[in-house]
Amino acid sequence: MITHTRAIILRSVDYQESSKIITVLSQEHGKIALIARGARKPKSKLAGSIEVGNIIDAVYYYKSTRGVQSLTESSVAYASLSFRMDIEKAAILYAVLELAAQLVHDNEVNDQVFAFLNTFIQWLGDEEEVDPGLFPYVQVRCATICGIGLTDEIEDPGKNVFLNITSGSISNEIDSELSYKLNVSQAQFLQSAISSRQRNVFGIGLKGVELKQLIRHLDVYYKYHIDGFKERRSDPIFEQMMKVNQ
Repeated sequence: MITHTRAIILRSVDYQESSKIITVLSQEHGKIALIARGARKPKSKLAGSIEVGNIIDAVYYYKSTRGVQSLTESSVAYASLSFRMDIEKAAILYAVLELAAQLVHDNEVNDQVFAFLNTFIQWLGDEEEVDPGLFPYVQVRCATICGIGLTDEIEDPGKNVFLNITSGSISNEIDSELSYKLNVSQAQFLQSAISSRQRNVFGIGLKGVELKQLIRHLDVYYKYHIDGFKERRSDPIFEQMMKVNQ
């Protein structure tokens, strides 16, 4: 079956001498793998469009019994050079794409994740400056989209605040052995990220160790609530960006 659909490129790997296999999140068939034959050849009509993070209009032959579909045409719906030139944007982009890829099963259509990524990628590409705190904000937003959102049960912000992994809450009380004490900035950040979609959350200024620690806490949250959740391969790039911003 020939399929025409909008797709977001999550991952790309070289295949044999001249081809690529890309993993995409498509509107029509969800997360699938596509082989782009000859895409690494300089004169290939596919060469310029299938970069990671691009949003494309794709044409491919789809057969449900095949694990990899054959990409025949691709045109760019959105791409940003800043993802190749700005290490901060690239680090956040790759981390978010890896996160999103783990939230959707193969061949699963997820309109909410697709819509979020479609909007986020274009926003990120067009922004002049980005804050490292953007990634934990996305972690919080994606948890909500996937039905495992955090809840704010803090009664007194002046007292100790904990991230309770099992119940998915931030509160003044520990409710299980798997809980993390948050510092003031981390608690304020999570409260703001849970309750608002405004950029004032980045004014809290999480950096360095406290930012890295919060990301790790949220990773533990994902691992607890999503089977098979893995470490991100892009983390070294993201951590290098955090060092630059300290």
